[in-house]
Amino acid sequence: MSERVAMLRGENVVRIHWKLGTDVLVGVCPCGAEHESQDPVELWDWLLAHPAGHGGRR
Repeated sequence: MSERVAMLRGENVVRIHWKLGTDVLVGVCPCGAEHESQDPVELWDWLLAHPAGHGGRR
């Protein structure tokens, strides 16, 4: 699998990043809001509850 795939973009794309050297995950909503958690289930619940609890740009 040598082909590179372009990064998805759009209003429905959410991302979860891992902070290197920690157990912390960072969820990024399309509205620009970010949330940190060590629990992936909590992070997905937060992302899928958009816009409840989000203070991002939009």
